[in-house]
Amino acid sequence: MGDLKMPKPYLYFAAPLFSQAEKEFNCHVRDLLSPYFDVFLPQEDGALIVDLLRAGLTPDTAKRYVFKNDIDAIKRADVLLIILDGRSIDEGASFELGFAYAKGKNCIGLQTDARRLLPIGNNPMIDEAVERIFSTVGELLHWAREYAEGTERKSPISIHPTGA
Repeated sequence: MGDLKMPKPYLYFAAPLFSQAEKEFNCHVRDLLSPYFDVFLPQEDGALIVDLLRAGLTPDTAKRYVFKNDIDAIKRADVLLIILDGRSIDEGASFELGFAYAKGKNCIGLQTDARRLLPIGNNPMIDEAVERIFSTVGELLHWAREYAEGTERKSPISIHPTGA
C-alpha cells in the first residue's frame, strides 16, 4: 500500500487585485505558497466584476456573484492570508479578514510595506484579528512550511477574549 497523502490545507488569499502590479505580486506569492496550500486566489479562482460586466451581467448580478463565490471560499478555508501593504488596507480584503475571523479561521497577514495608517500601527481591528503579521515573503514561507507539516497548526481561534 502506498503512502497516503494528506490533503493540503486550504488558504484564502485576501488582497487588492486591481492593478497589474497587485495581480502579479498576488500570483507570485500564490505560486510560492502552492507547495504547502491549496490557494484560492480570487482574481483567478473567483471572478472579477469587470470581467462579469464585460460578459454581460448586470452590476447587481455581478456583485452578488463575486460576494457569494468569495464567501463560500472563505467558509472552506483553513487559513486566510491578508496582504496589508499600502497606506491603507484594501476594504474588500478587510471585510474578508473580519468574516474569516468571525468564522474562527486562522488569519495571518503579510505586510512588506512600512507605511501604516495610524502612528501606532495598523487599525486595531486588523491587528487583533490576525494571529501573526509577516514582514517578508521569506518569513511567510517558513511559517507555511511548518503549518503544512503540522508543526504550526492551531485549532481555530476563539473570538472571545480570555476570561470572557
